[in-house]
Amino acid sequence: MRILVTGAQGCIGSWVVKRLIEGGHEVVTFDVNESLARLEMIAGAETVGKVTRRTGRIEDGAALKKLVRDESIDHIVHLAAVLMPFCQKNPVEGALINVVGTLNVFEAAKEAREQTGRDMRIVYASSSAVWGPPGEYPDQALSEDFPVKPATHYGVFKAANEGNARVYYANDGIPSIGLRPWTVFGVGRDAGLTADPTLAMRALAARQPFTIRITGSMDLQYVRDVADIFIQCLLSGAKGAHVFNLRGEVIEMEALKQLLCELRPEAAQLISIAGNPVPVAFRMDDSALEKVTGPVPRTPLKDAIRETLTQFEQLSTR
Repeated sequence: MRILVTGAQGCIGSWVVKRLIEGGHEVVTFDVNESLARLEMIAGAETVGKVTRRTGRIEDGAALKKLVRDESIDHIVHLAAVLMPFCQKNPVEGALINVVGTLNVFEAAKEAREQTGRDMRIVYASSSAVWGPPGEYPDQALSEDFPVKPATHYGVFKAANEGNARVYYANDGIPSIGLRPWTVFGVGRDAGLTADPTLAMRALAARQPFTIRITGSMDLQYVRDVADIFIQCLLSGAKGAHVFNLRGEVIEMEALKQLLCELRPEAAQLISIAGNPVPVAFRMDDSALEKVTGPVPRTPLKDAIRETLTQFEQLSTR
């Protein structure tokens, strides 16, 4: 098995590569440059040295087809994307990366399957942003059967990717699983509005003040668990084109501050909260995922935050 990870420079991508290498898998990465700074931060230079790095843009379909063919790729974790603020400001460029880029991944898998007969498989990052604001839904955990009502360009792009994945399985037999993370947190998460809980933990570890720019509730999902779920889906062998919610632990931001205060009392003076809630429903039902893949890792939130704070403190002393 030879696994391609697009967007390996990102937070989830870095952890996916780390966990794949630890599992003894061959990994090829595809990013706009060769830097794997986040991976080196969380795993060290020895792990980085085991990765085959290739560069290019996800919008370049010809380059992606050549890579998948020449590197004998048969499994793909597709994470290359730009985040919600970028897509809101630059919707056309955002669509080229998030939608056309995803189409290119599926086209590369399709061509490799047709030319070589390899069994291709794709796991990709969708997003909870496909959901609308909480007021659009009944007061219950949302299953995948509820209609998506994205309120942002980013969410619309992710919904389009889910639909295209279904067509590629129906027409071309490319199996896939799309996962819908909510707020992923942990070392390596430093971009996007929902990075603020992690940035607050990093600031607290450095004994610096920080204001979380979001109020209301979020579903916090520990990045190591999320990476392991992506890999679990990749290795599951499930047929079809599936889309699954991810679920962590829902917490209101004031309650998050209190939890930080329990772990590091100085948070009472250093961490503050302001801003608006994220306009995305936050109560997810992930039972469909576990029916296909079996039980998924779920580190208790307090333990995951404690680990994250400790990791940031250790990094600050390097």
